[in-house]
Amino acid sequence: MATLPNFELNALDGQSQAFPSTKPTLLYFAKEDCETCNLAAPVLEALHKAHGAEANIWMISQSADGSLILRDRHGLTLPILDDSNLKTSFVYDFNIVPAIYWCPTGETAETHFEGFVKSEWQGLDKAMAGALKTQSAALDWDTLPDWRPGCGSKHLDPDVHDRLKAEADDSPIRARKIEVASADDVAEFMFDQGFSDGLPLVPPTPERVMRMLSGTRRSPQEVVAQMPPNMGDATIEKIAINAVMAGCKPEYLPVVIAAIEAMCTDEFNIHGVMATTMGASPVMVVNGPIRDRIGMNSGLMALGTGNRANATIGRAVRLAVRNIGGSKPGGTDRSTLGNPMKFSMCFAEREDRSPWTPLHVERGFKSDDSVVTLFAMTSGPVHIVDQESRAPDEIAGTLGLGLESVFLPKYHMMPVDTLLVVCPEHIDTLMRDGLYEKDKLRARIQEVTTRPLRDMVANEVSGAGMTRAAAAKLGEEQLNNPVPKFAKPDHIHIVVAGSDAGKFSSAYHGWVTGPMGSQSVSRKIEEV
Repeated sequence: MATLPNFELNALDGQSQAFPSTKPTLLYFAKEDCETCNLAAPVLEALHKAHGAEANIWMISQSADGSLILRDRHGLTLPILDDSNLKTSFVYDFNIVPAIYWCPTGETAETHFEGFVKSEWQGLDKAMAGALKTQSAALDWDTLPDWRPGCGSKHLDPDVHDRLKAEADDSPIRARKIEVASADDVAEFMFDQGFSDGLPLVPPTPERVMRMLSGTRRSPQEVVAQMPPNMGDATIEKIAINAVMAGCKPEYLPVVIAAIEAMCTDEFNIHGVMATTMGASPVMVVNGPIRDRIGMNSGLMALGTGNRANATIGRAVRLAVRNIGGSKPGGTDRSTLGNPMKFSMCFAEREDRSPWTPLHVERGFKSDDSVVTLFAMTSGPVHIVDQESRAPDEIAGTLGLGLESVFLPKYHMMPVDTLLVVCPEHIDTLMRDGLYEKDKLRARIQEVTTRPLRDMVANEVSGAGMTRAAAAKLGEEQLNNPVPKFAKPDHIHIVVAGSDAGKFSSAYHGWVTGPMGSQSVSRKIEEV
């Protein structure tokens, strides 16, 4: 025997019925589109006529419209209670309808069964007659089948069950809930509240957030970071909410969490990245097994549209900065022009097509680790086109010349990162005579972009660069000194991505690199 949960439900006549009751009670959970529920409904009505004077015999319908349908279809006179919100079904936690509970003492179930087995119903009729001192129901049992399977309860539908779980008292969801009026358009409401980056959002309903949280083992209330500029608590739950709005799947959540951990470090300096008028934004590169496991794109259109994981992971990170950290255009985000990367920029390295050590291994991780690396970039991807070069040094030289435009060709010895994305056809040319190491490519880039210091002096073509006054203090020998593009070769980060056809590599131009700006940061992704 088991004591059943309490409930209070309204009947079709508007009268409230509460359980437990002072009278013996029979509970019958049903839904109108279940064939077996319809088979058993006349049996329940017969039990009501035989025993209803001495006991509560309640049909509990799982939809409001279904209550009327069942009543009219079978001419029912017994009380039909409305459980259209499915909360009572949820706490009773049965699997199949019809579900029957016979409580001769009013609260403790002496008998419980699901579906339709004729012998069980006959035994129930006999038990009720014995307990209530009534006559057995007037039923022709021979006309009924021996057995029929029931149907899955509506409260077990994934969307419904997740919502009910989220609403339960022990729900891990703690974020403030916002009620949306029934006449409001949810999408427009979220625009009006300032949650959006300018594109429509997926409503973060409790059931969707619960489903998103299944993508991680970490506690929903764990604080991952203090999110600048407002230093909001970036909990796992709040990150999951933004991942839902961005359109992520649960399996993407670990990547989003790791990216936010990296982003909120002092080294990356997301406040400065988002506040600069230059328009910087994070660019995320994912390495390791998770790339294939969640279907990220590293090939055709890797830096563009069409891949859900790439697009929504990057967008989730941006939305978190906006909605948790408070960085919004016109507020602390003061970008003069902005750039499309402020919507999203995330892609996977094509490790299978690279002759080099993958980015994450180069940065100290194991090859079978899944890792996300963040770079603060101000523009890109900027195409570098070379369809003619056939020798390794030639294509390496082209890549170098393509990078000379970072900030401006006149700016050299730049303490700024660049992310060079080399396409497979350019890789094939680089490797034509054997392995062309990354360090050799970096050296070639520095070589072909080296210019005499005098080329950096402001002139009638461009007033940018070294001032004429500063140049006047230098001798001819000093002005003839060769100056490479980047302050250090380490500022040149190199990955491989793209399809096998097309001789077009790309580059992202960085923001100020170092303690006064932003440094690239990598974080291991904790997978479920």
